[in-house]
Amino acid sequence: MTRPLVQAGNQIELVIGGMTCASCAARIEKKLNRMEGVRATVNYATEKAKIVYPDGVTPADLIATVEKTGYTAEVPAKPAEAAAPVDELASLRTRLWVCLVLTVPVIALSMVPAWQFTNWQWLALALAGPVVAYGGAPFHRAAAVNLRHGAATMDTLISLGTLAAFGWSLWALFFGTAGMPGMRHPFSFGITRGDGGGSLYLEAAAGVTLFLLAGRYFEARSKRRAGAALRALLELGAKDVAVLRNGVEARIPVEQLAAGDRFVVRPGEKIATDGVVEEGTSAVDVSVVTGESVPVEVAPGDAVVGATVNAGGRLVVRATRVGADTQLAQMARLVEDAQNGKAAVQRLADRISGVFVPVVIALAVGTLGFWLGAGGGATAAFTAAVAVLIIACPCALGLATPTALLVGTGRGAQLGILIKGPEVLESTRRVDTVVLDKTGTVTTGRMSLHDVVTADGDHETEVLRVAGALESASEHPIAKAIAEAAADRLGALPAVDGFANVEGLGVTGTVDGRQAVIGRLRLLEGRGLLERDGLDVPDELRRAAAEVEAVGRTAVVVGWDGRARGVLAVADTVKPTSREAIARLRELGLTPVLLTGDNATVARAVAVEVGITGDGITQNAPGGAGTAGQIIAGQIIAEVLPADKVDVVKRLQAEGRVVAMVGDGVNDAAALAQADLGLAMGTGTDVAIEASDLTLVRGDLLAAADAIRLSRRTLRTIKGNLFWAFAYNVAALPLAAAGLLNPMIAGAAMAFSSVFVVSNSLRLRGFRPVARP
Repeated sequence: MTRPLVQAGNQIELVIGGMTCASCAARIEKKLNRMEGVRATVNYATEKAKIVYPDGVTPADLIATVEKTGYTAEVPAKPAEAAAPVDELASLRTRLWVCLVLTVPVIALSMVPAWQFTNWQWLALALAGPVVAYGGAPFHRAAAVNLRHGAATMDTLISLGTLAAFGWSLWALFFGTAGMPGMRHPFSFGITRGDGGGSLYLEAAAGVTLFLLAGRYFEARSKRRAGAALRALLELGAKDVAVLRNGVEARIPVEQLAAGDRFVVRPGEKIATDGVVEEGTSAVDVSVVTGESVPVEVAPGDAVVGATVNAGGRLVVRATRVGADTQLAQMARLVEDAQNGKAAVQRLADRISGVFVPVVIALAVGTLGFWLGAGGGATAAFTAAVAVLIIACPCALGLATPTALLVGTGRGAQLGILIKGPEVLESTRRVDTVVLDKTGTVTTGRMSLHDVVTADGDHETEVLRVAGALESASEHPIAKAIAEAAADRLGALPAVDGFANVEGLGVTGTVDGRQAVIGRLRLLEGRGLLERDGLDVPDELRRAAAEVEAVGRTAVVVGWDGRARGVLAVADTVKPTSREAIARLRELGLTPVLLTGDNATVARAVAVEVGITGDGITQNAPGGAGTAGQIIAGQIIAEVLPADKVDVVKRLQAEGRVVAMVGDGVNDAAALAQADLGLAMGTGTDVAIEASDLTLVRGDLLAAADAIRLSRRTLRTIKGNLFWAFAYNVAALPLAAAGLLNPMIAGAAMAFSSVFVVSNSLRLRGFRPVARP
């Protein structure tokens, strides 16, 4: 099925401040979406809102709406304008340490009757008071803001619970019997019955505040770690650059670099921006962008990517893309968009969180009424109600999806896998067929020399020397492959005189005083040169040429002095990782389908080389698309016109297949968009990348297997998080209402649930790609 186009409108991203739980994000999102023509998505984990708004609405209107809801909003500062980073954890860390020092004695005194000396309760009050007031200030402040706006969030539950416990203790100390000298206070994991006048909840008020502060601190720290991959990606670029102006080097900030500028990259320096090498050769470490550890050799004419490191010689590069247009900036934008998005499961969790708090408050009131009505006593009723308030906070529910997305997409970016949005994760789970475009995906798309067969009495070195010399004067891809192979093996090649091109057949020229011919067999036989006789072609060379053609390669025949001397086999080179990648895709339960415009012989040869069987070849009829037929393991679809690729995907979908498409060219864009899951090679065109769901920055088919593995693992993590978050609330609420949980234990359990969900998501940082062969 095709993906819907993004609706037109102005887009803006706002940084939201003051959110403390998923219900905050849900409330802001609801308010923004009530504005005429506005579509907003608010992400609690990234603390950002992505908004599409019509011309009649301004960013100031959007910010005002957020502020009226009780939160702050601002447009993110540009990197150059951003202030020095502030340690937002410092305040939380200070509160946590202060509360820890004060709370431990309160809990110890309250739990161990043997330590309860005369008037110990007043010391406990003196220690617990600052914890509830200072340590709990963030919760109380947020609850007050929400109350002014007629809303209730997780902070409302925490504030109500801790203040109620502390207030009850004050009443018991000053107006009840709890303040009497010699008072003893036994501790229970459940609740106790009584009139309440002698019951203290100081350990619950202080303990809950401490545990929730600890949970919020570790949650914030984990969220920072989860987003570390994206921040690292944004900080990878060079800060300044040595630009060449009128032949003189001048070091300038990288922001001042313009497209077309020439700049120098010395060994060990980062390449400032995307460009093309004009002078020098070197090895470039591209691991920061592609995740590939092996440096890539570059020479004049080769493209290089900004933020990669020059590991070898001096390079002069001409900038082609700068600023927001660079590959690094586009990668960061794709990752951030994915992290700001929401999967369907997260939207469900947000809706639940939005109504959860009022339901819990009602449940707590109902619990209080039930215990009082059942004659359980004020102490038991109050204890159960406070436990319900505290145990039910939906933090874990709100963190389940966004933290896993943060870590999963960030880890993907480190490995050169860009996931466009959370909805992509669901697609990877359902896919059962993967269509592989041959050229540029399974193969390199570049011709190379595979073999040289000589006639009796001729030597391979001389055949290759003459063939390379002739072809070095031609721009044809096959000619370039032969010339490069000859130069690599033999070094400098002789000059060619009288070079002539015979259109579609080959070339002729004089090498070392010998009239030589190279090209198709019929050219050497004289059928392509009307002004001259053909060359004698020995039978063994005719057989060799036929054998080369039979395995899907191109046979090029070379001869001189009236006789053919050898056959050169040239073919598109299969990428070294393609065979392993296809095996991995099969392990993931996917059926590989090879799609190519080449003839059936070439398609079968490539398929056999990479481990796809040659069974079930579908050959399209001339002038139009054929029928895909019954798709079986190892299916090959050959002679497909570029315009017909999308039809192949549609036919597979019509057969009930859920199709992934891997491609890299402009002619793959429509098929990538039509497929249920589109994977574009980052070495391909911008059009293909834009049409895809997943971008594989490394031009390596193994990255496709890694991308599907990572996406599926991220989805499993999200579902695991949601299960535990739901299960925790579903199981804990009845226990609290039944009086089986002390409020302090409830607070510790609630804090642990959030930390567990975030920690579980952080396990995705350990994802490892498939080892390269």
